[in-house]
Amino acid sequence: MHRLISPYLLAGVAAGMLGGPLTAQVTVSPTGVNLSSQGATTVFLTFGGLTDDMLPAEAFWCGELIDASPDIGFRCDPATLFGSLPLRVDLSRLSGTGGFTDIMSVPPSVARRAYQAAVAGRSAEFFYVRRFASRSGGRDVFASVICRLTAGGAGVPLSLTDVRLAFDVEAPVLALAQQADPPTWHADIRYTGTGRLQGRWEVVRPGEEPPAEQDLLPEASLPLEQRGPQRRFTELERFSVFLPPTGQLRLPGPDPARLPRDADGTYLILLRIEAAADRDSESDLAAVGAGNGPVSSGAVAGFAMPTLRYVVGSGARTTALAADRSLTLLEPAAGGTLAGAPTGSFTWATVALAQWYRLEITRTDGTPVFEALVPGVSAAYLPPPLLAERAGDAALRWRVRAEDAAGREIARSGWRRLTLGPR
Repeated sequence: MHRLISPYLLAGVAAGMLGGPLTAQVTVSPTGVNLSSQGATTVFLTFGGLTDDMLPAEAFWCGELIDASPDIGFRCDPATLFGSLPLRVDLSRLSGTGGFTDIMSVPPSVARRAYQAAVAGRSAEFFYVRRFASRSGGRDVFASVICRLTAGGAGVPLSLTDVRLAFDVEAPVLALAQQADPPTWHADIRYTGTGRLQGRWEVVRPGEEPPAEQDLLPEASLPLEQRGPQRRFTELERFSVFLPPTGQLRLPGPDPARLPRDADGTYLILLRIEAAADRDSESDLAAVGAGNGPVSSGAVAGFAMPTLRYVVGSGARTTALAADRSLTLLEPAAGGTLAGAPTGSFTWATVALAQWYRLEITRTDGTPVFEALVPGVSAAYLPPPLLAERAGDAALRWRVRAEDAAGREIARSGWRRLTLGPR
């Protein structure tokens, strides 16, 4: 018979209070976290007590736990699963002394299911469970974190849930002559919690080796020993801004006159986010035997920061470079009508090396309406009825951005006006 586990009993097991210590029990810090009930949240976790025989495996969210016997610990009750950690945002890695850093990126779908369960009368607390498999065929070990639903403001870890960079002009790719004045740009940031966001703007010049995904991750998304080796590039400006518990911010870029334009080629503007001191984002390495003292991980994110490109040159060369970064929309035509289901779909020309296409639909004033992520093997998308429900009678526009495997934008279309047909 399955035995349901309360959060209090779970905490007792983690502390070794049930009649003596458990063999090979993995511990975690923090043992409990507050999450937004209305969207994504990201949390820095440290697991300790791993042995050479343990291999980190999958992670799940669920409403209740059951005894994992004959394995060690408590696993998710299959009848109460809310979801699993997506592989594309799994930034976990071994670190410290017998430690394992896990970036718990809670998708909005999981928060929504947990919220619906709470509304239906179940507990507002649920669990994140990571399994550690035995390399030698021995018993697996399960370790759990208690998740508590909140409004997403103060008391929730300071985490970045979405970041977009854009110039303040409508252009698929910004092409400049060496003497031209570049436009201003900004970062639109969505976040949870509250605190101080610190970092710097940097630029990668033509001919320099571009940054790897490791370099573009926020500092707080890395284990402590991997934060220093991140590569640095030419610094444009530092920033330090306070984030109130409102969940969104537009961060302006530095004076565009600082952008280098002395050599022809493609430049990359980088948003580098530094780890911030945030009490709700601390993980205590000493508590799990993986190091000394707490690690500050404010402004953690489950993804690499996007980049912003501009091309400097003259004449045909600049035009050719810009064309390489553009994406062509096909249907519906400019100002056209999207046909009703089941035939009405968005289509566009394929882009080499595109891992994903991001379809964005907004009102003409820029208010977001709908967004979809399409695998790079496809260049079409059939929208669900939800699009019409969200759009109502508003005038719409759409565009598509191509992204590589690291989430960096490699091409973008311009905006195209759109009318929805009956669906």
